[in-house]
Amino acid sequence: MTGNASANATRRIAVVGAECVGKTTLCRQLAELLPGHWLPEYLREYSDRLGRTPRADEQLDILRTQIEREAAAQRQAAEQGIGWLLCDSAPIATALYSRMLFDDPTLLEAALAHHRGYWATLLLQPDLPWTADGIQRDGPEVRAAFHRQLTELLQDPGIRVHPVDGWGAQRLQRAHRWLVAG
Repeated sequence: MTGNASANATRRIAVVGAECVGKTTLCRQLAELLPGHWLPEYLREYSDRLGRTPRADEQLDILRTQIEREAAAQRQAAEQGIGWLLCDSAPIATALYSRMLFDDPTLLEAALAHHRGYWATLLLQPDLPWTADGIQRDGPEVRAAFHRQLTELLQDPGIRVHPVDGWGAQRLQRAHRWLVAG
């Protein structure tokens, strides 16, 4: 791909899953292998900056900021001739957590509409060990419930999903093979 690529030529990939399933690791590895651009999750940055998980009234701003950052990163990737943008999680995760934690489903419609715009979604399976590594970790039970509900949301016919399981190099190879076969 040359430096004249349009934003549409850069394939925007959602890498989603519950907590502790290796989203960030896989995004970094795929960005190097493809090559592509990796966009970190805004929710993690937000929580790390404040030292706490977001409140219900902050969820909409987090969702909007992630969408804005994705658009900017896709434009930048296209300008640089980079064919892949790997989004480390997606607004659908913020919307689902909002529903689960705050009993607020109002963000789901917008998040699903946005999600239909990804070229593809890699749904990471919760087959890696759960690890408490920060303030956003709720535990294996919440991880399992989130995974079930996310899987249900992604059944939308306008969303192209590929489940990714396995460990280490195997997980990377499965995701990479699926993307390039696309």
